[in-house]
Amino acid sequence: MSTIKKNNNVFMKLIHNQIFIPIAALLLLVLFNLIADPSFFAIHLEQNSVGNHVLSGNLITILDYGSELAILAIGMTLVTAASGGQDISVGAAIAISGSVVLRILCGTETQPESLHAPIIVAFLVSCVVAMLFGAFNGALVAFFKIQPMVATLILFTAGRSIAAWINNNKLPTVTDETFQYFGGFIPGIPIPTPFFIMLACMLVTFLVLKFTNLGLYTQSVGINEKSSRLNGLNPTFIKFLSFVILGLCVAVCGLIKVSRLSTINYSVIAKDIEMDAILAVALGGNALSGGKFNMWASVLGAYVIQFLTTTLYRYNVKSDALSAYKAVVVIILVVLSAPVVREKLSAFGKWILSHRRTPAKEAA
Repeated sequence: MSTIKKNNNVFMKLIHNQIFIPIAALLLLVLFNLIADPSFFAIHLEQNSVGNHVLSGNLITILDYGSELAILAIGMTLVTAASGGQDISVGAAIAISGSVVLRILCGTETQPESLHAPIIVAFLVSCVVAMLFGAFNGALVAFFKIQPMVATLILFTAGRSIAAWINNNKLPTVTDETFQYFGGFIPGIPIPTPFFIMLACMLVTFLVLKFTNLGLYTQSVGINEKSSRLNGLNPTFIKFLSFVILGLCVAVCGLIKVSRLSTINYSVIAKDIEMDAILAVALGGNALSGGKFNMWASVLGAYVIQFLTTTLYRYNVKSDALSAYKAVVVIILVVLSAPVVREKLSAFGKWILSHRRTPAKEAA
C-alpha cells in the first residue's frame, strides 16, 4: 500500500506541475517525428551564403525562430498575469520597431553605402519607441480600464500603416554585413545569434524576478486586484509596467526580424506572431485569466510552438492552414486547463494507481 500511495503522490505532483503540459506536448511531437521521419532530427554543418560554416536542420530552425518567440513570450506572460488579458498588437509593434531601426540606419536613403548611425543607437531608439507604444496600450488598460484585447486592437489595426509611414512607404535595405549578425550567424559561431540573445533576455528576466518583487506583485494583482490594493500595491502601475516591459521585448524581436533580411515588408513581418505568443503562454500552463505564472514554462512553450510549426511545414502544410492547426491546439489547451477537466484527470489517475496490483500481491 505504501508503494501505491507513493506512486500516487508522484503522479499527482506530475499532473499538477505547471511545466507538465509543455513537456508532454514536446514529447508527443518528438515521438511523432521519430515514427514518421527520423531524418527530421538530422543536423548538418554547411556553408551559408556568406561562406561561414553553420549548423543547419530542423532542430536549428526551431532553435532560431523559437528564440524570438520565446523573447516575446516573456513580456506576454507578464501582461497576461497582471491584466488577465493579452496584447494582440505585438506583430504590428514589431513592424514599427523594425521600421524605426531601418530609418535610423538608412536615413532617407533606400540603400545607403554606409550606416547613418551605429546599430546600438538605432536599437536604443527603437526600444524607446516600442516602450512608448507599450505605454500607450498600458495606459488604456490600466488607467481607462479597457479590456486588453480591445485596447490593443487600436495598434493592431494601425501599427503596420505607422511602420510604413515612418519610412515613407519605402523599403530601405541595410548593406552592412554586421547588421545581419543579429538575425543570422556571427562568423566562427555555428549556432544562430537569436539563441544567444534569448539567453541574455532570460538571464535579465531571471535576475529581475529573483532580486525584485515584480513577479510577486504581478501575480498578486492578477489574482485579486482589490486585495492587492488593500495590501499597499498599486495595480494600475503594475499593469502599466507589464505592457512597457512587453514593449522592450518587442524591440528586441524587431531588431532580429529586420536583421534577417536587412530590410522590411510591412504587411508580412511578424504576421500572426501574436497568436503564437499567446499560445506559448497558454501551453506553458499559465491561466489566460491572469494570476500565477511560470516564466520558464512559457519559454519552453514558445519552442514547442515553433516545433509544431516546423513539423507542419515539414509535411507540406500550407502557411494559410497553420492557423487552423494551431487553433485546434488552443482548444485542447483551454479544455485541459479547465478545473473540471483537471479534477477528472486527477480522479482517473488515482483510480488507475489504486487498482494496480503490486508484485507482492501478485505473488501471493
